[in-house]
Amino acid sequence: MAIRIKARGSESVEQMLRRFKKLCEKEGLTKEVKKRQYYEKPSERRRRDARKTASRVARVGR
Repeated sequence: MAIRIKARGSESVEQMLRRFKKLCEKEGLTKEVKKRQYYEKPSERRRRDARKTASRVARVGR
């Protein structure tokens, strides 16, 4: 899916770029790019997910 931005009236390039960055952040594109920047082994991914789940369960249990 492509993110497209059209100029609104007399909007400057800086304002359009700011709007584009906010839209990318809202779509989760920047997180996805950072996450895929380096290869992560499937075992490491499962370990990270397990740690995240354990911390979430510990927080709810309080």
